[in-house]
Amino acid sequence: MGVLGQMWLVRAMTRRQKLAGAVGLGVLAVLIGWLLMRSPQPASGLPAVEGEGQPVANAPDINRSPVAAATGANSADAGTPRATDVAPGAEVIARFGWGSGDEALGREHQPEGNPEGPMSLTVGADGSIFVLDQVNQRLVRLDAKGKRLSSTPLPLQAAQDVVVTKDGTALVMDRLVDKAVAVIGPDGKQKGELPLEGKGLTEGGASTGLFNDGDDVLVEREHGDLVRIGKSDGTKDTERGEVPGRPSKDGANYLTAVIVDPVQGLFSLTAIAKANLVHRFTRQVSFGQAILALVMLDSDAAGLSYVGAHAEAPGSTPEAPRLAIVVLCLDGRDGATLGRTSFPANAVADESFRELSVGTDGSILFLRRTTEGAQLERHRCQ
Repeated sequence: MGVLGQMWLVRAMTRRQKLAGAVGLGVLAVLIGWLLMRSPQPASGLPAVEGEGQPVANAPDINRSPVAAATGANSADAGTPRATDVAPGAEVIARFGWGSGDEALGREHQPEGNPEGPMSLTVGADGSIFVLDQVNQRLVRLDAKGKRLSSTPLPLQAAQDVVVTKDGTALVMDRLVDKAVAVIGPDGKQKGELPLEGKGLTEGGASTGLFNDGDDVLVEREHGDLVRIGKSDGTKDTERGEVPGRPSKDGANYLTAVIVDPVQGLFSLTAIAKANLVHRFTRQVSFGQAILALVMLDSDAAGLSYVGAHAEAPGSTPEAPRLAIVVLCLDGRDGATLGRTSFPANAVADESFRELSVGTDGSILFLRRTTEGAQLERHRCQ
């Protein structure tokens, strides 16, 4: 049973219980996979790694660092950023403390649960950055240089994902409590609310990502097809048609990614033409090292695809495991590898839904979280 399948077994009544239970199951699956991958055994003897054999991107959707799980890393030493924690060439564009003030983001500790920090981030067409600070029940907007511009109250109880349309309309998803997508205009006023559950998606918790394609609002079902639930003006879609993957930001393709062999670091990328739904290509690609799970599938305005994975970091040992995020930049025409980048993964045990996002210019935004605070980093493929 995959992590999402395990998550569906969790039926606690409160938001915190639901999130903590889902995270605990996800951590167990990823950690077991990591330990088994380190053991000498043939690839065919490995258990299924999260996402293997199914279209996966940005998985797990509720993410707790396996490093923190393996080491119990909850101390200041585990989370305090060091110079070596930021990859060469990375740009830190904003820093935040934990709290409720204008220069802070929310982080919450539960007596029986994992710490909860910002759940998601996204980049607008104009380069502005949106951070979902659901602990403080607000959406924080920054400019491309990291300067805080505004803060908008959230109308949902347990928001977990956010995307922004070209005109600045924010779409915010709560899949566990309100089970809806709130449509918030550029002026901060709510334009409508789209229900998640209905034709094509009978359980809100099966939503694994929120996307937009022009005016269409799309929700990913179990890391597979996407269901069209409405428009960015708040109008509901009564037909709720489906599309075969995540829409690329150049408007050309629908994209899916599948792990082929985690030990060899192999995955396949498939592109289906949006105009006529004709299969364009499926290409098998290697990260060049073993991987644990895919954590990102995104694109930019030029049509390049970006696939990220958790992998073992250099110098990692069973006694002191460390993870890295490795991102490959791929040609949108045939999936050929054009570049890559890597940087340390988050090591604190905070829950998150989407901690990576690609801007239209191809820059990769990463929200690094520590026990002291958070910082926004900009990375680029080399």
